[in-house]
Amino acid sequence: MDYVYCFLIGGVICVIGQILLDTTKLTAPRVLVLFVVLGAILQGLNLYQPLVDLAGDGATVPLPGFGYALAKGAMEGAKEGFLPAVIGGMKATAAGITVAIVFGYIVALLFNPKSIR
Repeated sequence: MDYVYCFLIGGVICVIGQILLDTTKLTAPRVLVLFVVLGAILQGLNLYQPLVDLAGDGATVPLPGFGYALAKGAMEGAKEGFLPAVIGGMKATAAGITVAIVFGYIVALLFNPKSIR
């Protein structure tokens, strides 16, 4: 049943993003920022953790999951002081950021990117 919840919750998050792109004038970067901020706000209100407990990676892999991880790391670091609160979010997301940069670099080397006009 864990796989079903993972697929359904992750799918619903992606469908919401696609609906926003198709039915509003929001651009993809704005939807990205909206989702990350929404994930951080929901975690700050302790509303995202139950979704993570239910859906696992279905809730942590999409963009709101990045905001959730940032907020969770900052909240855990805040228990130790101001500077750990600032650093906590970066520590919690360092692996994901590193992978994105490395694979982005590899793809840029392998393919010829074209700008959209």
